[in-house]
Amino acid sequence: TLSVSYIGAAGRQLIRRTQLLGLPPIFSLSQVFVLRNDASSDYQAMQVQFQRRLSRGLQALASYNWSHSIDDASDEVIGSDRGRGSSDFDARHAFSAALTYNIHCPSVNKTIRAIGANWAIDSIIHSQSATPINLVGRVAQNINGVSTSARPNLTAGLPLYIVDPNAPGGKRLNDAVDPSRPGCKGPFCPPPIGQQGTLGRNVLRAFSVNQIDFALRRRFSISEKLKLQFKGEAFNIFNHPNFGDPNNSLTSPLFGRATTMYGRGLGAGGISGGFNPLYQLGGARSIQLSLRLEY
Repeated sequence: TLSVSYIGAAGRQLIRRTQLLGLPPIFSLSQVFVLRNDASSDYQAMQVQFQRRLSRGLQALASYNWSHSIDDASDEVIGSDRGRGSSDFDARHAFSAALTYNIHCPSVNKTIRAIGANWAIDSIIHSQSATPINLVGRVAQNINGVSTSARPNLTAGLPLYIVDPNAPGGKRLNDAVDPSRPGCKGPFCPPPIGQQGTLGRNVLRAFSVNQIDFALRRRFSISEKLKLQFKGEAFNIFNHPNFGDPNNSLTSPLFGRATTMYGRGLGAGGISGGFNPLYQLGGARSIQLSLRLEY
């Protein structure tokens, strides 16, 4: 079966937290946070799905998503005045597929049957385009009475990226230093204090993500109701390097370069927040062996 769908969603009056600055001394408060329902979001997508039910030992499910998510606050925890643009998690293109094949074993003799029967392979393929990067020219400054991380000013005529085979992912943001423009790196310059930079929110993109997982399994019949399954799984079987977002702080010596793999860039998991990289895509190749008793 093949299905094609259009999906649209609109979010209005979403919660956003803002820290107010420059309050009169009469309040004598060190920090003031205001919760407002003034954020909005819009999402549109074309979704294509192909499904093949189990036939001759093969079943498959594949999907492709062409989408765009736009908002002015991608979360409610840090909801300062950031400007409307692509969502932090916006990935324009995403493809995934899952395949399962039960290997056919010819009934030539008992020996071949005993060795080659009940084997199966599984594979998961994932590929998606890059997510946005929001550059920071100045951190936590007062813009119109609100605590905001200001984006840098953009200088026209200079390249945004530089192809560099020695950089993670083969490219980096332009971080060339020009003595005639103090504080600038490439086309990016810190804005004047109290002003927002001319570079739009989430205009730049990081790295795409591509990974193939593979598994080989066999089921052994112990009795009519008792089965034992042995399974070997290789995650990112080709060990394809997937890098996290480049450093986005203009004042950092590592500005413009990726410093983590994609899986670790999603967070550390647990009390540290985010996703545990051990169970996420985007890491180095890893292998897992398991035994499962089915009854």
